[in-house]
Formats: sequence, structure tokens, C-alpha cells
Amino acid sequence: MLDGVDVDIEPGEMVVLLGRSGSGKSTLLNLLGGIDRPDAGTVEVAGMRVHDLTERQLTHFRRRHVGFVFQFFHLIPELTGEENVLMPARLTGGGSVERGRELLGRLGLNGAAEQLPHTLSGGEQQRIAIARALVNEPDLILADEPTGNLDRAAGAAVLDTLRGVATGARSVILATHDREAATLADRVITVEDGRLRG
Repeated sequence: MLDGVDVDIEPGEMVVLLGRSGSGKSTLLNLLGGIDRPDAGTVEVAGMRVHDLTERQLTHFRRRHVGFVFQFFHLIPELTGEENVLMPARLTGGGSVERGRELLGRLGLNGAAEQLPHTLSGGEQQRIAIARALVNEPDLILADEPTGNLDRAAGAAVLDTLRGVATGARSVILATHDREAATLADRVITVEDGRLRG
């Protein structure tokens, strides 16, 4: 539950939401991504009032404007790395194999393109998930504990990748309880009991 939240995220900014489990970090991400609706107030992303959108409009909004990166990857086990990356593009009728391969190459995953998720390390699977989040070139990346299931080295690589994603018009909001992630952020907001500090 959130209470009295008021925050603006600038284009190209990487913001870390730092707080314990249950503090409200994931709730804030879900509101920004149009997964949850607020009981009161407004949520605006990329010039759209998300809370006013119909379910159909929300689906279109999420596909075009928001990329999600989760702690548990959520890759489709029967699809190769490349097929997982291209799934959002196929749902919107956009993107291309070339775009997917370019992202895989940029994230050091050329060898993972034809492999199934279970054959990849946790760090590789999470970078596949980041590539999938980027394939439709969204305005906003929402990352919820993206290093929670990774060892220190893989987690550091994922954080560096997300830091590089926050450029131009694309913003990244990363929810975590890992204080090391805060060192890469443009801004750190502490979430305590549903309220923002800082």
C-alpha cells in the first residue's frame, strides 16, 4: 500500500527504489506499468494518464511504452533465447529478427540465441529478459528485484546493463533492497511503509 506518493521521473533517468520487502516498491512499479490501478490520484507515463485507460488501452500501452524485468525472468521454456526476445515484437506486429539479434549481441548473448532457457545461467536468462523488455523500444523499463536470484558477478553485470539502458528518452526504475544498486543510480528513493523518502 502506498500513501501520499508524489514523484516525477525524468527521461533518461535511472531511479532506484530502495527498501525492504513489503515496503511498497513493487506496488509503485505495478501502478506505473498499469498492472494495478490507484485508489486515488493520477499516474501519468509518456504523456498518458494510465489510470484512465481501458483494459484494451492498457494492454496497448504496456506493449508499446513499458518494458518489464522481473526477479524470476519469466522466460517461455519452450522458446529459444531469440524467440523469447522477439515475443513482445510479434505481439505488436513490430520488431524484427535483426532487432532481436542486435540486442542479443549488445548484451553479449550471441551464443544464447538458439539455446533454451534451462541451458543458460541465471545471469544469461536475466539479460535475455532485459533484451525482451527492450525489443519494442519502450519509454520506461520497470525492473523489480532483477538481481535477486543472481550471484554477485551476474548481478553486477545485470545492473551495468540496466544502467546503460537509461539513455535519451528511456528511463529505468529499479526496485531493490540491494544497496550496491544505488551506486549506479541518478537518484535513489527510499520506500518505507508505503511512503517515499528522498
